[in-house]
Order: sequence, then C-alpha cells, then structure tokens
Amino acid sequence: MSEFKSGFVALIGRTNVGKSTLLNLLVGEKVAAIANKVQTTRTAIKGIVNREKSQIIFIDTPGIHKPKTKLNETMIETAFTSIADADIVVFLIEATSEEIGKGDRIILDKIKEAKRKTILLINKIDLIKREKLLKLIEIYNKEYNFEAIIPISATNAKYKNIILDEIEKNLKNGPAYYDIEEYTDQTIRQLAEETIREKALKLLQDEVPHGIYIEVEKMQQRKNKDKEDIYDIEATIYCLRNSHKGIIIGKNGEMLKRIGKSARIDMEKNFGVKINLKTWVKVKEAWQEKDTIVKKFKLQ
Repeated sequence: MSEFKSGFVALIGRTNVGKSTLLNLLVGEKVAAIANKVQTTRTAIKGIVNREKSQIIFIDTPGIHKPKTKLNETMIETAFTSIADADIVVFLIEATSEEIGKGDRIILDKIKEAKRKTILLINKIDLIKREKLLKLIEIYNKEYNFEAIIPISATNAKYKNIILDEIEKNLKNGPAYYDIEEYTDQTIRQLAEETIREKALKLLQDEVPHGIYIEVEKMQQRKNKDKEDIYDIEATIYCLRNSHKGIIIGKNGEMLKRIGKSARIDMEKNFGVKINLKTWVKVKEAWQEKDTIVKKFKLQ
C-alpha cells in the first residue's frame, strides 16, 4: 500500500500575476478574490486540495509590491513568512517578462535564502511566442535548481493535474491536516467579506478599491417561510474618504446595489443557501495605518 502525502504549499509572485486565479483552478472552488487589479489578495488564504493519495494545502500570499502603508508592509511580511514556513514553494511569473524584474528578483532571493523546494510556473504563455518562452526558461534555470519549470495558462483547466501531480511528487509522507470535505480554512464570514470585496474591486474605479475593507457585522442563519435555510448578512464597506463613499454608493445607490447583488449571487452559489445581504458604506480615514485593523491581515 502506498503512503499518504501532505504538506503546505506557498503560492508566491508579484501582484496581478494570476495567483488567485490559479488557486481557484487548483482547488476547484472559489476561495480567493479575483480582480484584474493589483493587491487583490490581502491575507494568506488557505485552499485545500484532497486527492486520493495526498492532501495539498495552498497558501495564496499577497502579491509582492512596493509598500506605501502599514497594511502594505504587513502584506509583504505575510508573503515572505509563508516562503520560510512552506514545504514547497510555487513561484508564479509572467511569460511576458524579458528578464528577471525587480519584484521577481526579491522573491527569488527569499527562495534562495529559505532553500525551499520550488516549482516555477510561467503563466500567460498564450501571450508569447515559443522562442521567447525558451529564453525565459533558460534565464531562470541558471538562477536556481527548480524541481520543475512548467509553462501554463492559469485560466486553462488542462494544466490543473499537471501542476498537482508535480506538487504531490515533491511532498513528504504525512497525515491529512484537514477534513477531506473541506476546501478552505476560511470561515463563512471571511468568505463573505472576500466575496463583497472582489465585487467592489471589479465594479469600482481604480483609485477606490484598495482603500476599502469589508467587515461583516452580523451573520445569522434562519429558516424562511418555505422552511429553507437563509443567511442574514449585514456588512459594512469602509473607505478612506467621503468622495470614495459617494462613488461606492453611486447615483441613487445604484453602484452599492450592483455590488450587493453580484456578491449575493456568488455567495448563494458558493454556500449553497439563500442569502439576504444588506450593505452600508462608512468612512474610516487612514485605516491602513491602524494596528487594530492591519493585524487582521497578518498570517495566522
């Protein structure tokens, strides 16, 4: 009988490289917020993949970027801590890179320092020609002894098992750390906050989204008149200034309604229950510098 394997895998890369898209593909559930904007992932989210002979626990880290606030510093500290703590590192870079850029170089140095087993994934290969890809592989091959270098497209399901097989091959024998029915260690409250924030990121103008954070104030389960389970969720969207509050609410409350409706549809699909969602918008100036809020985004 073959041994069961398990381990923690840190997913690391620059902002907007496709880590959350990849995590959701590998886990097969919507665990991480996806938006085509930088700094989408704020906390290190765990996604759990249960296979016949292994349990792989992914940590999706915040993207590496130049810190401008206490929140940004916390996010980067979280990302680098997860490299040292992981059994395997999956380093995601963009195929369109001509060379090793400043952000990727910082990550590479941290990997070398930690001496972790690392799999390099080159994402967005549909955007470049084969010659350019081979040149990029050659550049990275000279830098570190990667367990494997795999060119992928994180939106294409055909790469899922290729990546998981390679990770499983490099894991050590170990127990299942989580119940095999679970796919994340996030609470429903955290998943609700993450979903609302994703919708805001997708629907709002560029300057607003990363100045927001979501707090679910109330979450109660009850039966409706048809004896169906329903969650009453009340959430506040905090922003940095009054002008942002106006944009988030929108004319006649239209933008807030769109965010709420989009989040509710997603939650109902993911949680498998009906959702009654109410949202408010409040201003909390300089919240990114407040320790009581920032500590929520630290690696648990």
